[in-house]
Amino acid sequence: MNYKNFIYILLCLSFSMILGASVYEHLAVWPNAFAAPPKSLTMFQGDFKLSPELFWKSIHPITLFLFIVNLILNWKSERKKYILVAMIGYILIAIVAFAYFSPEIILLTKTKYQDTVNQEIVSRFSLWETLSFFELAFAIILAITLFVGLTKNNNK
Repeated sequence: MNYKNFIYILLCLSFSMILGASVYEHLAVWPNAFAAPPKSLTMFQGDFKLSPELFWKSIHPITLFLFIVNLILNWKSERKKYILVAMIGYILIAIVAFAYFSPEIILLTKTKYQDTVNQEIVSRFSLWETLSFFELAFAIILAITLFVGLTKNNNK
């Protein structure tokens, strides 16, 4: 295996880790967190809270770095367009996440404990979750594009 293939595989792995974490959160975390907010949000509060920030703050710069390295390494190959499409889509997702998804979910999960269900939080999360499903579907399409690029010739 040549080094270009190896670096491309690392990019695919990194992008897949993002998708895997996103799917996990949608299936295992968010349904429980927003079952009866703000009471159900205690999983994000206290000494032993769930803190996904370290993962997300680490994986995104690594993935962006791998996109850039792969784009440079494959600039004159058939893979370039696949990398470019996935990278531009990834950057668009990151911008939307930075502008809306991350601030909104952080704000929602920091809501102070109450014993009653807050319908405003339920409504805001419902919108967040719906939009997040579209974001995830778009990311899956980008991942498929990226994986298809791996099947293309990496020579000039």
